[in-house]
Amino acid sequence: MKRIVLTGGGTAGHVTPNLALIPRLLADGWDVHYIGEADGVEKRLIAAIPQVTYHSVSTGKLRRYFDPKNFTDPFKVLKGVGQASKLMKQLKPDVVFSKGGFVSVPVVYGARLHKVPVLLHESDMTPGLANKLCAPFASKILCTFPEAARGFGEKGVYTGTPIRPEILSGDREKGLATFGFSDGRPVLMVTGGSSGAQAINAAVREALPKLLESFQVLHLCGPGNADEALLGTAGYVQCEYLNDEMADAYACANILISRAGSNTLCEILALRKPALLIPYPMGASRGDQIVNARSFEARGLSRVLMQEDMTAERLVSEVISLYRERGTLYEKMDKEPSANGVDNVLKEIYAVAGR
Repeated sequence: MKRIVLTGGGTAGHVTPNLALIPRLLADGWDVHYIGEADGVEKRLIAAIPQVTYHSVSTGKLRRYFDPKNFTDPFKVLKGVGQASKLMKQLKPDVVFSKGGFVSVPVVYGARLHKVPVLLHESDMTPGLANKLCAPFASKILCTFPEAARGFGEKGVYTGTPIRPEILSGDREKGLATFGFSDGRPVLMVTGGSSGAQAINAAVREALPKLLESFQVLHLCGPGNADEALLGTAGYVQCEYLNDEMADAYACANILISRAGSNTLCEILALRKPALLIPYPMGASRGDQIVNARSFEARGLSRVLMQEDMTAERLVSEVISLYRERGTLYEKMDKEPSANGVDNVLKEIYAVAGR
């Protein structure tokens, strides 16, 4: 029986591609282990899968800015390398697949110490700090964007991103019924990522009276971000978080407002949904979402509104324009290959593991 160690965490975006791979790996008879933080989001998501064994290691956050913890976190990472090394000696996996995030660094280094082959996956156009640190020890670096794969030279492979199959199996009628929408006005779905986005939330709520003249609005606002004053507003539904209902939510949506994380972009493309992308600004991130969004815009797959240019009035104008021009976006998206990289990534995993 082949054994694989998966890693990745810190945010849901570093876990969901692994969640897409796990059912196929289990069906093919792999012994699947996951290494993450003891209290990370990855543990909550992976714990729901009884066939996967979860292990935790110590890690520190990798920061690009000054913080007093920068002096102590390297020791946490070193401790994690020791723990990961011990796990590698115990488990003897055939391959490690790392989705990134700071927890992946000690795992990859531990694998290196025991000559376990490592595959990295880079979702964004530009690599994150964790993947930059791990890249020298990887056999291959699998990428969502072809531009990113070229940037890694001989190690880079364009695979796309693994997408959970359940996301692609939603039912429009069920979605409309779940959220109490009619089949008349189009549905605008707003999402700011797993934690919500305060700037988008505020702009959407300010623009809500105008938006409701033309659309029904499904607003994924993030945990703790529901506005009680707007509860019961006709045609407007707030959800702090969706899990099993997410596929039906996508299915009933005609157009989207979204951040520009790479996993979300791949889902949007695979689902063929016209979207207005509002990437995180430079001050709030390393700028990867801006580069991701501009790539999609340049290929005619989405529209982009920068957060610094966003007002309630501009938001309404852009949403209406997106809906009117959705046919053009459909044409461009239909010419793109599927964004679902499950088969491509598994092919690389099996090749490195000698399957």
